[in-house]
Amino acid sequence: MDRKITKLNVIAPLPKLKRVAAYARVSGGSDDMLHSLAAQVEYYTSLIRNNPDWVYSGIYADEAKTGTKSGRSEFQRLIADCRAGLIDEIITKSVSRFARNTVTLLETVRELKSLGIGVYFEEQRIHTLSADGELLLTIIASYAQEESRSVSENCKWRIRKNFMEGKPTNIVSIYGYDRVAGKLIIKPDEAEVVRMIFADYLSGLGKNAIMKKLNRLGIPAKNGGQWSESTINDIIKNEKYTGDMCLQKGYIADHISKRYIPNNGELPKYYVDGSHEAIINTELFEAVQKEISNRAEQAKIYTGQPVGDFTGKIRCGRCGAYFRRKTSASGTKYAKTIWICATLVYKGKHKCAAKRIREDILIRKCAEVLGINEYDPVVFKKKISAVNVPDDGILVFVFKDGTERMVYWENPSRAESWTDEMKENARKKVNSNG
Repeated sequence: MDRKITKLNVIAPLPKLKRVAAYARVSGGSDDMLHSLAAQVEYYTSLIRNNPDWVYSGIYADEAKTGTKSGRSEFQRLIADCRAGLIDEIITKSVSRFARNTVTLLETVRELKSLGIGVYFEEQRIHTLSADGELLLTIIASYAQEESRSVSENCKWRIRKNFMEGKPTNIVSIYGYDRVAGKLIIKPDEAEVVRMIFADYLSGLGKNAIMKKLNRLGIPAKNGGQWSESTINDIIKNEKYTGDMCLQKGYIADHISKRYIPNNGELPKYYVDGSHEAIINTELFEAVQKEISNRAEQAKIYTGQPVGDFTGKIRCGRCGAYFRRKTSASGTKYAKTIWICATLVYKGKHKCAAKRIREDILIRKCAEVLGINEYDPVVFKKKISAVNVPDDGILVFVFKDGTERMVYWENPSRAESWTDEMKENARKKVNSNG
């Protein structure tokens, strides 16, 4: 039988356009740096759009971000879009613009390579999908990382030399002052608030009470918005309000992580007297520091139960926030140790009026629910997943097996007034809310 051969006319598919994106970054926030970033964005936008074989897939640009960190928001968004299959190719100026951390660079490039995505570094003319791309990239990235370390060490030397000469670097504007030409200049209206904060603390008010007072008076914080306990804490411990300045309170761990570490004696500190105009006198500042120390010592008396036992367990039924532990500077072991709704603490009674729970009562009720004579934290953690507070005087313990048990509590002076009828009404209210 004769064979018959027929030629098939197959239409070749049109070449697929490559989806190309670019990554740009500058490590400083100066006008020159930002102009450089804008120039990079404009250049890559034009380059990609004018190539007929490419589809523009966006420009990802990070401002004032160091190349040693992988946590850059635009960089992370770029990688996420690559994982989602939205990009085929990435163009960037150089290895150091993409990442100066060799490990981060290679891990990222290898992941993209596994996805079939190449990265082209223009300055070095390296394409990661080429045969020798990774070898060349490893060598150049090592040089880039060493350059970053060298620059970091030079900066540290300059900064520490300035400290030795009493010269601060990068003075940050703080509440009560404006920064003008590298100097702290008093803002009269904010300075009055600073004086009030120090005076209130010395008169007996706590940081939380001062915070609430400022928010109630409608006094805005440094950048607007609400005051917080941490801000009050920073103010009453800041020696700059006396007109002096302590230099090298902390340092950067290394050029890779850029992690800030408080200086606890690892490096010398330098104290500059009269570096700027004072808002308060030294005597007031030292008196407040002594008061802070005294309150801290008094608070050590209240060991109570480990904070971790109940933290994140007790939830307010009024607002949904968790209860937090608070202690005061006087009283018996448990009498002044309470658990209080976080909303009440930070926003005041007008936002949530949930009743405070004394810790000794909470501990006693835990033992009662667990059927043991004395509270045992091991048993509590093993059996209880949550404690809900649907209303004042009521605790609902949620066991890890899903069952619940409701108990009532009251301060000793009012315990006898909690009648059976009141308990039944409370039970109905909880059931109706549930």
